[in-house]
This record gives sequence, C-alpha cells and structure tokens, in this order.
Amino acid sequence: MSDRWHRAVWLAPALLTLGVTVTGLDGAQLWRDELATWSAATRSVDDLVRLAGTIDAATGPYYLFMHGWVALAGDSVVALRLPSVLAMTGAAALTGLLGRRLAGTRAGLLAGLLFAVLPGTSRYAQEARPYALATLLAVLATVLLVDALHRPGWGRWAAYAAALAALGLTHLIALTLLAAHAVAVLTARGDRRRWRWVVAVLPALLLVAPLAYVARGQRGRQLQWVDLVRPADLTTLPGGLAQSTVVGGLLVGLAALGAARLGRRALLPGAAVLLPVLLLFVAGLVVPLWVPRYLIFVVPFGCLLAGAALAAVPLPGGLAVLVAAGLLGLPDQAALRRTHEWPRSAPIDYQGVARIVAAGQRPGDAVVYSPRHSWLFLDLGLEYHLRRDRPRDALLVEGPARRGDLWAVECARPAECLAGAPRVWLVVSGRHADPLTAVAGAKGDALRDAFTVTQVWQRPGLTVALLTR
Repeated sequence: MSDRWHRAVWLAPALLTLGVTVTGLDGAQLWRDELATWSAATRSVDDLVRLAGTIDAATGPYYLFMHGWVALAGDSVVALRLPSVLAMTGAAALTGLLGRRLAGTRAGLLAGLLFAVLPGTSRYAQEARPYALATLLAVLATVLLVDALHRPGWGRWAAYAAALAALGLTHLIALTLLAAHAVAVLTARGDRRRWRWVVAVLPALLLVAPLAYVARGQRGRQLQWVDLVRPADLTTLPGGLAQSTVVGGLLVGLAALGAARLGRRALLPGAAVLLPVLLLFVAGLVVPLWVPRYLIFVVPFGCLLAGAALAAVPLPGGLAVLVAAGLLGLPDQAALRRTHEWPRSAPIDYQGVARIVAAGQRPGDAVVYSPRHSWLFLDLGLEYHLRRDRPRDALLVEGPARRGDLWAVECARPAECLAGAPRVWLVVSGRHADPLTAVAGAKGDALRDAFTVTQVWQRPGLTVALLTR
C-alpha cells in the first residue's frame, strides 16, 4: 500500500467522525448528567476534592480535567462537549490504525469509517461526560500493547502503563479491558513479554486502587437507580451501545462474520468486546452495575471485527454497506440531536423554563423546586441557563459545592424562609395542571397556605408556575 493509503487509514475516519459529531453539537440542551459535570467543573479544586469524598469519586479525575478545560474554553454547550468530540475523533483514528495492524489496511479503514457513522459515536461525542475519553484511551492502550508485544522496549511498556492508568482514572469499569489484554499477552510468544506486561500493569493498578476503594463505598448512593442485570438486558445491549437497534444488529452480524474471517487474529478484538461485557454482566448479577453506556469503550473493537468482514468484498461493496449503515442510523442521529434523555420522546426542557422565568421575573421574586433531591437537577438546569439572573433560591440553606454534594440543603421551616417573598416561581418535574398539589410535605403546605397560582406554563418534562402571595 502507498503512503497515501497509510495516511487515509486513520485520517479519513478522523475527519469523518469530526464532521459528523460537530454537526448539531449544541442541538440538544445539556441533560441531567451534563449539568452535574458543569456543576462540578465550575467549582474550586478544594470543592472538587470534597465532592469526590462524598459521592462522585469515580468521576473525580474527569471533573478535574473539565475544571481546567472550562477555565480555558468557557462553559457553553459547545465548549463543554468539545473534549468528547475530540476524543471520539481520536478514537476513530486509532481504530483505523489498530485495524490495519491486526487485519490489514482496508479492514482498518472500513472499521474506522463504520465507527464514525454509528449514532452511538455521535451520542457520546456530544456529551460532557467521560465515556468518549475512556473510548479513546481504551483503543490507545490496546494499540500501545500491540506495539509493545511486537517491538518490545521499556519505552513502549511505559507508554502502555501510562495509557492504562489514564483509562482507569477516567472510567474504572473500562479496566475490564485488562482481561482481553491478558489473553493477548498469554497467547503471545516469549515469557519476557508477559513479565514486562505485569510490571507495566501493576503501577497503573496501584495508582487507580485508592480511587476504586473510595468509589466502592459510594456505590449505593451513586447507583441507587440501577437494577440488577437480567439475561434479557444482553439482547438490548448492541442497540443501546449503537443508539440504534437496527444499526446495532448490523454491527453484531458484521463483527461475527469478521471474527470468523480473521481466525486467530480476531482473538484480541474479540476478547476486547466479549470479556468486558461478560465481566460486567456477571458483576451486575450481584451488585447493580449494569449500565449499557459504561461499555461504550468496546464499540471500536466491534467495528474492527466488522471492518474485517467488509474488507472481504471489493472496496465499493464495503463502502456501500457503510453508506447503508449511515442511512439506517439517520433517524436516531436526528433524535439524539434533539434531546439526550431516554426515551427520546421524553425530553426535559430546562431552557424553556429558564426563558419563561427570565421573561417574567421581577425584583424580589423567589424560586422553589420540587423535587429538590432528584437526579433531574432542576436547580442546576435553571442556574445554568440564567446564571446570576435567576430569582433568589428562597429555601436554600447550604449549596451543593459547600457541602460537597450534587444537591443542596433546604430550609427546615419553609414558611419562615418564604415570608419575605411577594412572588414565587415554582418549578416542578412532570406535567401538572395544578403544580401546588404536586409539592409534598411542609414545603407544599407553606406554599399552599401563603400563595395562589397566578399562571401555569408546561414545557416538556417540567411545569413552571408563578405564585402570588
């Protein structure tokens, strides 16, 4: 192959991924998980350390990275998501390179291009969360492992160890990839390579171990919404990772054909897909850990196997299948650019509520949220879109940053805390004709006793009401 083809094997997937993922980058407003990222990234380093000790240690290193990024690039929707776009672009390039080394130049090129057109690639490239970065580091660590096994040298093993440590710090569950790496090392020739691999892996694991220990203690609070896994969950995994049932099915079919074609060369990419899935599934039978997006880092390896299948036919035929995959995924591509919520038919319109409040608020107005302690982060949604122009948070006693949490503490005597407010903007989750009836406890009693509903607006997933004393 000419130098032009060697460049194309990584450059073409990178450019296509970049072009696809920046399209409509700010189309979907920040969703709840991204609001948590924004809240964490805009805190001080001391507050980030406090947060990591309370609830979100596993994501702490990513938050620290985003803290530095936001200081340089700002916190617009595009700025917050751009690191993920660049990470997925890098992952596509590395997928092409890894495919070339394991299955040939054409297979690598087609693998990278397939990865670029998957709706799941766009979904996690357009999200301010660590999954895209973990995907990049997973492929990078695997490329470096292949290099170290074929051209042993302490410099290459050190680079592999660094990538592995970064992977663990970014996404602990992605370290299940080590099982696939172990298979590759054990089947490689030479005992010296195996010992060098152990020496490279140990410091990475020791570095990540304290983070894993703290995160383990926070699991009950961090993952309280996750159920134990069921066998049926495996059948929906391809569609969940690809963000399209039909494209996910196509990817699995092509990957199976590619594995059969590659034979022994399919061992590493095949293990990199199957073993992390199997390990998380087995763990999820005992503890609630099964979240499909946690496994997004295996997708490039599935694309590599699929690329090997596509390489078995003339290049125009392989490209035709890629175009077909892209067209099949277009409805999901469009949907994920409208909202990141799931199902797509249930968006949460924080921005719409913020516009209503901004247009109608007066000096002295207050705002009340219900529920306050939920994963919807109603307060963060309004705070992001209104910043310092939002009404006074009448019931706020201690903010999330100060208490090292994602949620605030509210006033124990709501009636007293609301006493000075002539008007209250009530933001409630869900659709309610009478939002006051949806507020429970002393907070609801205080609002119903002192205020009447002047006007109600309903936006997707939320209701906002103006209450007058």
